[in-house]
Amino acid sequence: MWPYHPDLLETPVPRYTSYPTAADFGSLNETALPQAIEQTRGDISLYIHIPFCEKICFYCGCNTGRANRTQRVEAYLDALHAEIATVATLLSADVRVRNVAFGGGSPNAIAPSRFLALVEHLHHHFNLADARWSIETDPRSMTSDWARAIGEAGITRASMGVQTFAKACQKAIGREQDEALIDRCVSWLRGAGVTSLNFDLMYGLPQQSYNDLADSLLRTMQLGADRIAVFGYAHVPQLVARQRAIDAETLPDRDDRFAMALQAYDTLTQAGYRSIGFDHFALSHDPMAKAARAGTLRRNFQGFTEDPSDVLIGFGSSAISGFPGLIAQNEKKNGRYQAMVMQGKLTASVGIARNHQDRIRAQLIEDLLCRDRAQLPLSLDAAAYAALTPFIERGLARIDGTQLSITSSGLPYARVIASLFDTYRAAASTRFSSAI
Repeated sequence: MWPYHPDLLETPVPRYTSYPTAADFGSLNETALPQAIEQTRGDISLYIHIPFCEKICFYCGCNTGRANRTQRVEAYLDALHAEIATVATLLSADVRVRNVAFGGGSPNAIAPSRFLALVEHLHHHFNLADARWSIETDPRSMTSDWARAIGEAGITRASMGVQTFAKACQKAIGREQDEALIDRCVSWLRGAGVTSLNFDLMYGLPQQSYNDLADSLLRTMQLGADRIAVFGYAHVPQLVARQRAIDAETLPDRDDRFAMALQAYDTLTQAGYRSIGFDHFALSHDPMAKAARAGTLRRNFQGFTEDPSDVLIGFGSSAISGFPGLIAQNEKKNGRYQAMVMQGKLTASVGIARNHQDRIRAQLIEDLLCRDRAQLPLSLDAAAYAALTPFIERGLARIDGTQLSITSSGLPYARVIASLFDTYRAAASTRFSSAI
């Protein structure tokens, strides 16, 4: 049972898929990203962003648009090919790609043939040293041809955006899909060779009840998900215009949201799933659970990962690249992104150069979120210690010497505790989602 302290959850905080976060990005010199790529050695990972979906859901805050204009999609994919070729000319010959992830949007919103052409282009330009391939999918646009393409590409990890099985909730968020469709998608993905299958679910949805969440969790387990992510819906219509289609009056209140998060945690851990943080879960055989047991779990722009690489290069509009000393984000607007890469340029003009203190705090935050404990640097300011006091007094965290630990009761407060070490938050005005 998690203790509920709403006063400690009042301040919205980042999800910390990076530190510093995207809210803290500023202008970058146009040479920053090319130089970081040229200096890269060893093992790296790639992320390819496909900013299209066949249908746009009301809740979604991703950089995506309708894939209903063939010419627009084709122009984007041509630009993506050009960007890949440009980056390849900058990389050292000894660089090995260990992980390739396709996200969006919905990668399966494009034609399977164009996807396979993109895969072939990556093979042509990079040393894909026994790389592990993963993809995000939308069950509503999955086809047997797409399943064959996934098998041909050698993808073994896939994530399905399901969110909820409750019909009223589906209609309220603009994502109607029946269970037969999802079941068919699971069969196709398993038949294509996917051995690690993730379901994305959500709590805090409009009109969602505890029974709705319980039913979605049960159906997901029955369909054999190896991993399950249960995200809290973040209602920020002032930032995401499409969320204005959702009636805020139908959303569960903060007390219900906390209870739903706990409901998901209890249901899945009692069914044999290992908790990864407080809102991700994996069966014991899954690589994510193995990484958690081994203490090698990491966090990057895709969230929790077993990927050990310190370098992730992002392709496509709005994609983010991460290096030990730099975080850089590509141009967000598709038109400008395409124009620049077709001229042989890289498009990252915003990001942040990470100094020594940034990197120390980044490691501290990652350790807290991935391992529930971290070594506190000797240079830590007194204000951070003072801010920890209410969490320690309520049994949510403890300090032993220089080690800070988050207790089992403190799991839902992990992001809030991590934010206490974020020196950028005091000056930031950007609104984040609630921690629960």
